[in-house]
Formats: sequence, C-alpha cells, structure tokens
Amino acid sequence: MEKVDMALEPLRSFLVQLGEFLPRLLIAVLILLGGWLLAKAIRLAVAKALKAFNFHVLAERAGIDGFLRQGGIQTDTIGILGALVYWLAILAAMMIAFNSLGLTNVTELIGRVALFIPKVIVAVLVLAFGAYFSSFIGETVTAYGRNVGLQDAEILGSLARWAIMVFVVLIALEQVQVETELVRLSFLILLAGVVLALALAFGLGGRRRAAELLDLWWPRQDADGKGGRSGDKRQTDEKTDSSK
Repeated sequence: MEKVDMALEPLRSFLVQLGEFLPRLLIAVLILLGGWLLAKAIRLAVAKALKAFNFHVLAERAGIDGFLRQGGIQTDTIGILGALVYWLAILAAMMIAFNSLGLTNVTELIGRVALFIPKVIVAVLVLAFGAYFSSFIGETVTAYGRNVGLQDAEILGSLARWAIMVFVVLIALEQVQVETELVRLSFLILLAGVVLALALAFGLGGRRRAAELLDLWWPRQDADGKGGRSGDKRQTDEKTDSSK
C-alpha cells in the first residue's frame, strides 16, 4: 500500500498544481478578453475624438496622409494613432494576465514594449503638427517673396519648409530614443546658413518697402530737429505772416 501511495504521489501533486493553475488561467483569459474589448472601444473613441478636432484635416494639409497613400499604406494618420492606442491597451491587458499567472519575466518584457508605444504616439503627433507648421511657413515665405518681387520665392519657401521639417524629424527621432547628436549639429549649421541667406534675401528684396515704412512711421527731421510735417506747418505759417 505504501508503494502505491509513493507511486501516486507525483500524480497527486500534479493534480493539485493543476487545480491551482486552472482558475488563474481562466482569470487570465477573461482579462485578455476584457482587454481586447476595451482596446477596440478605446481605438474607436480616439478616432472619433481626433476627427472631432479635425485632426484628419491637419494631417491632410500637412501632407502626411498623402505620403502614406503614396507608400501603399491603406490607413491614415488617425488610423495609425488608433492602432497604437489599441496595442497599448492590449499590452496592458497582457501584462495583467501574465502577472496573474506568475510569469514575471514575460510581464517585464511586455512592459518595456508598452512603455515604448507612448513615445511613438508622441513622435507621430510631433510629425503631424510639425509638418503642418513647416507647410504654413513655406507658403508664407513664398508669398512674401512674391510680394517683394523675388524671383526665387518658391525656392526660398521650399528651403524654409524642409529646414523646419528636418528639425521636426530630429525631434520625433529623439522621442523614440534614436541618437541624433551628429545629425542635429550638422542640421543646426545648415539651418544657420539658410536663415542668413533668407535674411539677406529679404533685406535686399524688401529694402524699398522697408524704407517706405520707415518714412511713414518715423518721418525725417529737419535742421531744427522737428519732424517733416511740423516743419511744413511752420513754413506755411511763415508764408502767411509775410503775406500779411
């Protein structure tokens, strides 16, 4: 009888462990199912919220959605952000589920991946708003150049747009912890040269308009230290007195 008990002891311990593991497994499955449903709801809510704030219009004007379509990607910027939020919720549910099963190593690995997704979301937002801002600045520089009669207004506008865009890309790469120190220094040197060229171009092209504005805002003074208009009035008074 003792030999039988000893032979059945491993089976008994296995059944005890299985009985303790099955409830935790069931809880983990329920957590994953609930997390999946919650992730879908969050993705839908994020998409509706972004559309309510006209984020899709901003992404379209910035050229990001067009760039995605040219690359063969069927979704847009809102879809990408929704997918990132969806997987963030899924990974959070997986962390809770594996933690309930006692798999701490898997939980730590999933936690590292989950912490990376918010950085990607911030990088996408930086790219969207930065691309829109660079497009606005480029159009503004082009319009100003045309108004002052610059022949290379479109080239200057494109330079300004791409200079800002490169800076935005560097910021986005920093958000995802990509080392860009050498690229940043090179870009700052290039940006300084572009800004100097734009300043010289605007100064040469708009000097006549600037002189007109200076004459309008600060009239030239006569020899007595009074403004031009005051001097004209004084000369008119002297002519009136002499005629009398």
